[in-house]
Amino acid sequence: MTRLPGDPGVGGKAWFALGGRLPERNRDWVRHELTDAGWRTRLTVRHLVIMLPLCAVLALLPGAVWIRIAVPGLFLICSVGIVAMYADDIRVSRLRRHGLEPPDDPDLGRPSHLRGEATWGRVGGGGAR
Repeated sequence: MTRLPGDPGVGGKAWFALGGRLPERNRDWVRHELTDAGWRTRLTVRHLVIMLPLCAVLALLPGAVWIRIAVPGLFLICSVGIVAMYADDIRVSRLRRHGLEPPDDPDLGRPSHLRGEATWGRVGGGGAR
């Protein structure tokens, strides 16, 4: 696998996975990670890289075997579900953190609350002012 321009290396990728902001020289790599095909999969894999060691620690805590399996399992299922539900928002936040604009195409993962004038819960243009 060839390295992309601006590839931050293992340490930079770990920092990015933890939510850190990378230097300007890594902008092309960040754009690729968050906009090219497969960005949702990469986001989920980065999340798993962080969460699996935490789940392993939870599994090592004392307790009944079923609890030592259920707690990390539920933790992992819930956290991956949350990342999947809010992937668009996470992506927009990371793009903006790096000075990049999110894509306008709804099919590419722009959160619905950022699309034009359409706001959730607003019917017929009325609403509280």
